Amino acid sequence: MSAKHVILVTRKLPDAVEERLARDYDVRLNPTDRLYGSEELIKMSEGAFAILPCHTERFTADVIQRLPDSVRAIANFSVGVDHCDLEAAKARGIIVTNTPDVLSDATAEIAMLLMLGAARRAGEGEQLVRSGDWKDWSPSFMVGTQMTGKRLGIVGMGRVGQVVARRARGFGMEIHYHNRTRLSAAAEEGATYHGDLQDLLRLSDFLSLHCPATPENQGLLNADRIAALRDGAIVVNTARGAVVDDDALVAALRSGKLAAAGLDVYNNEPDNDPRYRQIQNTFLLPHIGSATRETRNAMGNRAIENLADIAAGHEPNDRVA
Repeated sequence: MSAKHVILVTRKLPDAVEERLARDYDVRLNPTDRLYGSEELIKMSEGAFAILPCHTERFTADVIQRLPDSVRAIANFSVGVDHCDLEAAKARGIIVTNTPDVLSDATAEIAMLLMLGAARRAGEGEQLVRSGDWKDWSPSFMVGTQMTGKRLGIVGMGRVGQVVARRARGFGMEIHYHNRTRLSAAAEEGATYHGDLQDLLRLSDFLSLHCPATPENQGLLNADRIAALRDGAIVVNTARGAVVDDDALVAALRSGKLAAAGLDVYNNEPDNDPRYRQIQNTFLLPHIGSATRETRNAMGNRAIENLADIAAGHEPNDRVA
């Protein structure tokens, strides 16, 4: 009987996923869910056929260059792959995969939660109730923004963006989007396409970001683009922190240019910009877009399916490098 492939799992995964991995592979788990530094990651990869990491591990060009020769694949437990230098992986002949599709619904739910939470000042309201500082009701108390009937601009009409559009239609929102390419009429489902991002921004009451954190999208939401938004617009980000210029967003929230922002992702998380915590018109979540039992299990199974294909010498379905 041939020896099982060694798989390094960098974070604590759902029990069912770890049990499945243990059946099929010689698996190195992380039961304490400790975050590995680069040096430890390289050392622990010795003799491993593949690494199954999350977005919390940084596979820079230097790290990939120093990975042991035994490593043939990085099977990510994530959709985003901005934590991996894909060109460096290609140069080493290391296959990189991700887990698309399975977290679209869960992430779209969080986008809707952020829209509602930011628009209706839910963070402020919850603090008032928890602190005991809620004293009275009046017509001017905790007045926010109504979502119903507003224009929603979606930047990045991929899997998640399309689900968000469907959910938002339930609020009677008018859907507009910007994408690298226009969708088919069937996929648009009545949404209006804007090839020019500035055109989309000018009419958006709500703006939801769903674009990948590619080099081209770094700081995509900057001061100039925020200035193009309608006064009092609300911004939501469930994509990656890197697509937002923090200085520009903070300034717009403080000045009142933007009514509010709902954020689930940040630059340099979890050490995100402390100014967001000091501003009342933010609704903040700790990167929980995919955090449902159903989705996390599905992500793990998708990563395992990619591993199985690679181990068998087949092309994995979710190859990105």
